[in-house]
Amino acid sequence: MRLPLLLLAFAATPALASTDEAWKEFQADVEKACTALAPAEGETGIEVNPFGSEHFGAALLITTLPDGGADRYVCIYDKQTKKAELTAPFVPPKDVSMPAADAAGNVEIEETTKSESHIVKP
Repeated sequence: MRLPLLLLAFAATPALASTDEAWKEFQADVEKACTALAPAEGETGIEVNPFGSEHFGAALLITTLPDGGADRYVCIYDKQTKKAELTAPFVPPKDVSMPAADAAGNVEIEETTKSESHIVKP
């Protein structure tokens, strides 16, 4: 008697795996919702994360601006409500000039690009 009840309980739970077709539909939904939020100015490229997290979809948007600059955004898509939000643009990396010495001791200015990204350990 317990086995049929146990089988019935498992049959009533949603499947943990999705089909390729379902993932493609999810990705298209994320792209559509996030594209609708893209800035009108400039040209925007989008990269949708194929699966997102348990509750959210995500996409990266990069908008090239007429002045040659670029803005980077993250779009967050709620899988339950099917609504998307766009973050404010990330601050662009800054050019930094630092003195650097070669092996002979000659000092030259070295220009690098610095962002606020950093390594983290979970």
